[in-house]
Amino acid sequence: MSEPWYLRQLDKEGQAAYHAMKTGLAELRPAFPVPRLEMEELGQILFQLRLDHPEIFYVTGFSCRVHPAASTVEFLPQYLFDKGKIREHQRAMSARIAKLARPAMDKSEVEKERYIHDFICQNVRYDKLKKPYSHEILGPLGQGVSVCEGIAKAVKALCDALGLWCIVVISENNPDKGIRYRHAWNIVRIGGQYYHLVATFDNSLGGDGVIRYDYFNLDDKKIFRDHEPILTHAPACTQGDRFFYREQKLSFTKQEEVGRRVLQAIRKKKPLIFHWRGGYLTRDVLGELVALLERTAQEKGLHAQVKVNWPQAVLQVSFLPQPPGSALTPQQANEGEDTPAPLGDPLPPL
Repeated sequence: MSEPWYLRQLDKEGQAAYHAMKTGLAELRPAFPVPRLEMEELGQILFQLRLDHPEIFYVTGFSCRVHPAASTVEFLPQYLFDKGKIREHQRAMSARIAKLARPAMDKSEVEKERYIHDFICQNVRYDKLKKPYSHEILGPLGQGVSVCEGIAKAVKALCDALGLWCIVVISENNPDKGIRYRHAWNIVRIGGQYYHLVATFDNSLGGDGVIRYDYFNLDDKKIFRDHEPILTHAPACTQGDRFFYREQKLSFTKQEEVGRRVLQAIRKKKPLIFHWRGGYLTRDVLGELVALLERTAQEKGLHAQVKVNWPQAVLQVSFLPQPPGSALTPQQANEGEDTPAPLGDPLPPL
């Protein structure tokens, strides 16, 4: 299992509160003492604990009772289910994670990462109804539905089971940009280097048997083209060498390369998905690429239908016997749903 990243960011008193919460919640206690910190700080520690330990999926919030002279407060967790139901879900989740991890145990680090990514993209759909369990591993691993937070926690739980270093990171909302909610994704460590992995976004871009890897092993420069800054300290992701399309030799700098790959894709009767890194993907450059794709397709009696993820400069091209209604469709990767702020509701002192 990955070392508890958020625990390491806390001071001595914060770590004591973290450990007290972890023990009390693991034992499903109705109340237990924790160091006397401000409610906001306790809420943040609980939030970070649950990012480090996605198996603690059954806590929705907490309240506290305070004695004026005490050095601790009584922490009263709010559980999503009764104790029996929690134990039942714990057994089911443990069995599910073990079963999913088993086929990938002997794979390399990047193969494990891709296995987890592909499982999410093939088996989880985005939950627009915002069910409470969709923010936890119960959603993606138990019900096949989730929001970004639940997906990121499921990715971490599976990485933990496979011995792959992984953390969940959170970015703030930005109403000025139309970003209404916090967003969650993962940072993984592959070959000693750190990379961003956003399974939620790739899940939203794929479909019809196509898996996208636009957000598979991005560096900081690329991720923040369409993501807000991370709220807490996170490892720097400085390398772009493991970006999926570069590793698969599907990252092109010349239009001639694109033309050759179009002909290969048509012969194989498959769509072509590629990354453009031959300079900025301006409207003029995109127009030239779309024209090239259509000309090359027409040589084989077909027409090109292009979807573009503009921030990440990734194009998906399908080849159709008839002209499409729209030759070019901009894609908007799904921002995910809100990650709830840490919860706390103080009760009157004893």
